[in-house]
Amino acid sequence: MATRRRLALLATLALAAGCSKPPAPPPVQEAGAAATPAVSTGNATVVGHGPRPNPGAQIVVVLEPTTSRSFPPQTDVPVMDQVSLTFGPELLLVRTGQPVEFRNSDDTLHNVHVTHEETREPAFNVAIPTGNAYRYTFGKDGFYRVGCDIHPAMGAAVFSVATPYVTLAEPDGRFTIADVAPGAYTATLYTAGKKLQRAVEVTSGGVEITIE
Repeated sequence: MATRRRLALLATLALAAGCSKPPAPPPVQEAGAAATPAVSTGNATVVGHGPRPNPGAQIVVVLEPTTSRSFPPQTDVPVMDQVSLTFGPELLLVRTGQPVEFRNSDDTLHNVHVTHEETREPAFNVAIPTGNAYRYTFGKDGFYRVGCDIHPAMGAAVFSVATPYVTLAEPDGRFTIADVAPGAYTATLYTAGKKLQRAVEVTSGGVEITIE
């Protein structure tokens, strides 16, 4: 089952397009203050469904505004941990320009080697001793491949995007994105080798969509 989930995750990563190690890990990057005032996100809810995913596959659904818009900073820092020689979660959703934390709660030394899937550009490669953590801020949208050079069987992924309107769909393909500011958006669905898009007009009463 773990192998099937790993293959499905790799298929999703392949959609967005051996990782070389950078000469030295970059310094920890902290999110800076917003250059422009954040806007209210409103209270609309977007519900919908996409195609039923393959067994073990995951569906990422993103709403991106069609015009430039700033958003409030995140209130919680996303976390990817290492426990029992396993990254968790297998796919972590993060905000571009906002910090994320990588932890080692295992009883052995790990490193975290992260590479942008499409460009193959290294993000960072750092060793994390037991009980320690490393905080990083992704500066580019997209899927990232996560691995441990010490334990090659370990693998996971990160999906980074500037908009806060992103979610993982349920196993039957249904999804809900709450607290969406009214306006025009592009809805994008990623799953196992597919990238599906459609235009969406979100009103204060909410909207129901199908992405196929």
